[in-house]
Amino acid sequence: MAGARAAAATSPGSSSSSSNPPPQEPGLGELLEEFSRTQYRAKDCSGTGGSKVERIEKRCLELFGRDYCYSVIQNVNGDICGHYPQHIVFLEYESSEKEKDTFQSTVQVSKLQDLVNRSKMARCRGRFVCPVILFRGKHICRSATLAGWGELYGRTGYNYIFSGGADDAWADAEDVTEEDCALRSSDTHLFDKVRGYDIKLLRYLSVKYICDLMVENKKVKFGMNVTSSEKVDKAQRYADFTLLSIPYPGCEFFKEYKDRDYMAEGLIFNWKQDYVDAPLSIPDFLTCSLNIDWSQYQSWDLVQQTQNYLKLLLSIINSDDDSGLLVHCISGWDRTPLFISLLRLSLWADGLIHTSLKPAEILYLTVAYDWFLFGHMLVDRLSKGEEIFFFCFNFLKHIISEEFSALKTQRRKSLPARDAGFTLEDICMLRRKDRGSTTSLGSDFSLVMESSPGAAGSFIYEAVELVPAGAQTQAAWLAALNERETRLQEVRSAFLAAYSSTVGLRAAAPSPSGAIGGLLEQFVRGVGFRGTSSSTL
Repeated sequence: MAGARAAAATSPGSSSSSSNPPPQEPGLGELLEEFSRTQYRAKDCSGTGGSKVERIEKRCLELFGRDYCYSVIQNVNGDICGHYPQHIVFLEYESSEKEKDTFQSTVQVSKLQDLVNRSKMARCRGRFVCPVILFRGKHICRSATLAGWGELYGRTGYNYIFSGGADDAWADAEDVTEEDCALRSSDTHLFDKVRGYDIKLLRYLSVKYICDLMVENKKVKFGMNVTSSEKVDKAQRYADFTLLSIPYPGCEFFKEYKDRDYMAEGLIFNWKQDYVDAPLSIPDFLTCSLNIDWSQYQSWDLVQQTQNYLKLLLSIINSDDDSGLLVHCISGWDRTPLFISLLRLSLWADGLIHTSLKPAEILYLTVAYDWFLFGHMLVDRLSKGEEIFFFCFNFLKHIISEEFSALKTQRRKSLPARDAGFTLEDICMLRRKDRGSTTSLGSDFSLVMESSPGAAGSFIYEAVELVPAGAQTQAAWLAALNERETRLQEVRSAFLAAYSSTVGLRAAAPSPSGAIGGLLEQFVRGVGFRGTSSSTL
């Protein structure tokens, strides 16, 4: 495994001066076509299918390179992990000169590679702790949960016999007890070793917070504990980390979401099921500022639960703490990409990460990298109607408000103590295009526009200079919030249009209700996307 240093790519406009037009970039439609046909496996990237995947991976590297200097951890043929990208991106710092001086990586890639190799056995299916988002110098990471005795020793034996390999299908059929594994193993310290390296990797990435989305303490199959989690580690090896148990329904629950014609409102998970034994547990110091009654979590519908968990994650990474965050479920390819993708899109909409990417570009990046290249089983999920992937991007309409903006906290920190607030006169000083829609319930200005004496006016930039410093700061903040709504709505619209012309419309025919076809067809006709080539999105 070799690390390759990559600087930021040249600016998008620099290629236009060439006499030969650049090759057309792979579009979202092409990506969804490939995604809906096959699950990504690093070892299968050869031939025609491989060339398509190579184009997708190359496109991701180019998009990362727009704003970041990064290194690449090579995972050719899935030597490290069978369902991780062949080129795993480690973001080191933002490539702009200003940010480069502010945040720089303290991680040595060679050391990181060594820890990855040593720790990969510690987690389910070898899906080790992997940094995927860089926000203000903090690494937001993803992984699977901890491997249990059955998987750990079974995988070790498999790798010993076959000198490596990434076939993880055995984990679902292993039928041995933990005691048998311990007795058969000649290396009684293996368990301590691999978890020790996992902890070293977490510390090397400065991760302090571990958010576990499992609804169970341990995953049980065939009467045995296949996987475990940090929260029930008997040796308390992870006691120095801040552990959060935030149980969230698995992909099977999203069959109910589809069966309800994609209505998440009012859809409540059944917490009384036998296998559900992980209670919600969050340290008080992380919840005191959120104004959420966490004791009621079992009464929340899918919208409320997803919103509140996202608020929690955003609050953690937006704190003054310099520590990073790990998010994981069981295998790390359903619930995990859901929240990683929502975090990436939310921070991007605030203009805090991937600042040069347009809506179509950030959408492509998160679908390709966070979902496809990290092994989400879209083919299987579609066949079962478990539409968690669709839910993620349709859910963007529920996080457009200031409640989910990281700018809200940043603004509060930067305002002077003498600032008395934001008056109606201050609002009237804003340019009309910054105010948002007068009819949108999500607009910060919808309640004051009609009564505002300057509602029909048009103001120039210089007019803002007349606003007091504190109010001017708030004016910029409010304009940014309106931009957040616009950006997220554009991403959602682009996704729905591309999905309807590839995955969605295909599912309409065999569906008795025709729910997805009807839902998406109505949307596409309503916003005028019919006839638009999905490859341009």
